[in-house]
Amino acid sequence: MSRPRNQGLETREKILDVALELFTQNGYDKTSLRDIAERLGITKAALYYYFERKEDILLELHLRLHQFGSELLEEFEEIPDGEERVAAWPAVLDKLIEFLIGNRDAMLLHTRNPGAIGALYANERNRLENEILEQRLVRILSSPAIPLEQRVRMSCSIGVITELFGDSGLAFVDVPVEELIALTRQVVSDVLRVPLS
Repeated sequence: MSRPRNQGLETREKILDVALELFTQNGYDKTSLRDIAERLGITKAALYYYFERKEDILLELHLRLHQFGSELLEEFEEIPDGEERVAAWPAVLDKLIEFLIGNRDAMLLHTRNPGAIGALYANERNRLENEILEQRLVRILSSPAIPLEQRVRMSCSIGVITELFGDSGLAFVDVPVEELIALTRQVVSDVLRVPLS
């Protein structure tokens, strides 16, 4: 007997959320499938129905970031190239900041578990999705319709945000969210020489 689709998706998301919490708090290597199942109050066999391996859970958590990046780039690519894209860039960065703040645990997972995350790059699906995202971004930033200085500023502004919430993220875990958002927007505005909202 198959489970109702909505219930299955809801359970799957709960598994991912609990795994994210445990991987971030205790470390990926120190968290077992049994730990995840116990936290959820289900059997390990029930967990296997959704994910056969712990690596599969980690991959799905990582691909949540890919999904957001893909949707954001798709939206941006619909804007006519040139001045209109340049004008829209601050709004794109605002969405990126809001997403990363709202998903701080996902970013901390990456920062606190570099070995496990690094191993994901051997995964064909992850590698392919990474390449596609990188190619799309390179295509945007290579546009001759956007002045070189502006393209450099756009690229640097992404770097500011991803570094702050990525590799350097552990340095700011105690900073109140609103303060971190305000300071991030100020620095990115300085890089772009235009205000963010």
